[in-house]
Amino acid sequence: MSDQISRTAIVTGSARGIGAAVAKRLATDGMAVAVLDLDEKACQAVVDQITEAGGKALAVGCDVSNEDAVGAAVDRVASELGAPTVLVNNAGVLRDNLIFKMSADDWDTVMNVHLRGSFLMTRAAQKYMTKEKYGRIVNLSSTSAQGNRGQVNYSAAKAGLQGFTKTLAIELGKFGVTANSIAPGFIATDMTKATAERVGMEFEEFKKAAATQIPVARAGEPEDIAAAASFFCSEEAGFVSGQVLYVAGGPKD
Repeated sequence: MSDQISRTAIVTGSARGIGAAVAKRLATDGMAVAVLDLDEKACQAVVDQITEAGGKALAVGCDVSNEDAVGAAVDRVASELGAPTVLVNNAGVLRDNLIFKMSADDWDTVMNVHLRGSFLMTRAAQKYMTKEKYGRIVNLSSTSAQGNRGQVNYSAAKAGLQGFTKTLAIELGKFGVTANSIAPGFIATDMTKATAERVGMEFEEFKKAAATQIPVARAGEPEDIAAAASFFCSEEAGFVSGQVLYVAGGPKD
């Protein structure tokens, strides 16, 4: 842990769910963590949990799809916590619908948060990474990248992040920067709870139904994704880059 004390990480969309679990795990690993989400006040609970456990964290409010806001947020992290050399692009939204009912706004919103947001955050952070000759970038994809009914926007965005990841690995490798992607399967979060509500199911029943389709026979937890992110963000993962890891309780490729 001691060799990572000086590292600063940014985790987007980390006020709750997978992002919060990743932020707390990286803090446990010894990193200073910027907990970044749309609403800065919503980040404070995660920051408090990290600091109460002896870690160092900063709440940052930012719309990742806004170019100026991203530049200001990343520069603020650099000045208050240190050069951000670890970035986890986790921020995401759902606007599910079948294509014949999907609006252009539903498409644009998902693309702007997932793809434009990851691009803007990475572009802003990589200037610190290349200067430091060290960096770890982790992009959150999804098993939906392989196609999922009612998610033509989300599936396209998550597949796009895999190509984005592989190209970053090629471009930034010579600077000591790795880029990898995690593709979660069914994870029990507020987002999947909202999906259960939308289809009229109790969340526990929804999770049980999902588990019947998963070889390890359980739903995933945010901590499962945090464990994978911890590895990709570690010093030891320096020879692993351009990979997509499906964390889904079974084979997905």
